[in-house]
This record gives sequence, structure tokens and C-alpha cells, in this order.
Amino acid sequence: MHLSEARVVLTGASGGIGQAIATALCASGAHVLAVARHRDPLKPLLERYPQNLSWVSADLTLSADRRQVLAAAESVGGINLLINAAGVNHFAMLEQLHDDDIHAMLAVNIDAPICLTRLLLPLLKQAKSAMVVNVGSTYGSIGYPGYASYCATKFALRGFSEALRRELADTRVGVLYVAPRATRTSMNSPAAQALNDALKSGVDDPQTVALAVVHAIAGDRRDLYLGWPERFFVRLNSLLPNLVDRGLRKQLPLVRRLSQKPDSENHKP
Repeated sequence: MHLSEARVVLTGASGGIGQAIATALCASGAHVLAVARHRDPLKPLLERYPQNLSWVSADLTLSADRRQVLAAAESVGGINLLINAAGVNHFAMLEQLHDDDIHAMLAVNIDAPICLTRLLLPLLKQAKSAMVVNVGSTYGSIGYPGYASYCATKFALRGFSEALRRELADTRVGVLYVAPRATRTSMNSPAAQALNDALKSGVDDPQTVALAVVHAIAGDRRDLYLGWPERFFVRLNSLLPNLVDRGLRKQLPLVRRLSQKPDSENHKP
């Protein structure tokens, strides 16, 4: 896809990765409808790229708001790129979560992208070439303690992406699944960052992730896994899950200890 010809709906546009993707797309000449509940985080970008960026206010868990996104996309003459980047997360053992926490992750991370994609597919199919991009996670391929519910949503998003790609195989709409590793954004609570630090995990800047995503879109890729050794562990987990089980069990006491932080520290916006 030629990025200068991209007409984009981007969800999660006010988040760290979302803002970085919006910046990279606008710099490449794309026209972006940035979907976010709040405008303030996007104000500098809106001022910097007034001809390329516009804001759509929406809570994607609400059907009426998703239809507002559809109306905005129709008003600009259609789209050829949908990027589902909105997401929420909590670092906590399952028994530490409330039902509301779990429902929120399911609603934002999997219900919203599936429903929004369904709604926008007719517009995407009208384009000469189009793409759906689903931003998942390494935790969509590796079940990790402290992230059971989050992993469930990202495993689901990966499965949705694979099935949708096959469902659209005889159309002009491609599907790209993106799996970032830990990324330096406000989604990381102090406890989650402490875990990354203790394990010496690699953490990417949002700009690094965004550039990789934009290059994958331009290259018409079907999947993108970021980070080493994370890509290796994804492969290892698919081939030798028992070996990964044993490795992660050694980390379990650390995960349990750090997950005992107060909810206010563990909850990721």
C-alpha cells in the first residue's frame, strides 16, 4: 500500500502506540481519522497536521459510537485502512481482578475491534486495495502468569485476524496482525514495569513500534512480531510448550509478589 494514498481509521489514537502510528502516517502523507474518547492528547498532532488528521470522539464499546466512526469514514469518501490499536490491560493474578476489569478487557480488546471491523468492511471492500491491521501482543501467542485475561483477549484477536484473512482471501482486503513486545507507554503500571526491569525484558519505544507497523503496511505484510528473543519464545512456545512452562514457573514467585501491589498501581488505563 502506498501510504500517501492511505485513508485511515485509527483506534486508540490517543495512546502511546496509537499516537506514534498517527504521527508516522501523517508524516507519510496519509489522511487519518483518529478515534479516541478525548481530544486533548491529540491536540499537538491536530495542530501539526491539520490537513491530514481529524478526530472522531467515540467509546468503541458502544454500538452508537461505532456508527459515528462509520459516518465519519463515509463523510470523507471512504477508507482503505483500518487500524485497531485501542486496548486496555491489567497486570494482576486472575483472582485479584474484579468482574468489571475482565469485562472491560473483553469489550475493548476483542468485542470492539471485531464489531468495528464488521461495520467498516463494506467501505474497505470498495477500495482498490485495503487492509485491516489488528494490534495484538506477544502475549497473544504466549500465555503469561499475571496476564491471564489479557492473554485471552490477545489470543482471540490473533485468531480473529487469521480467520478474517482467510475469509477475505478472494477480496482486495488484506489483514495484518501486529504483535509488539513490552512498550514504553502509560499502559505499563509501576508493578508491570518493575516486572520488566526484574526480568531484564526488552522494552521498545512507541516510535519504534509505529515505524515497524507502517513499514509492514507499506510492504503488505500479513504478520509482524517485534523483538528478540520474544520472536524466538513465540516459536518455542508453539513447538515445546512444556519447556516454556518450566521456565515460567521459575518466574512465578516474582510475578505473585509484584502483583500484590495496590490496585491503583496495577491497573493500566
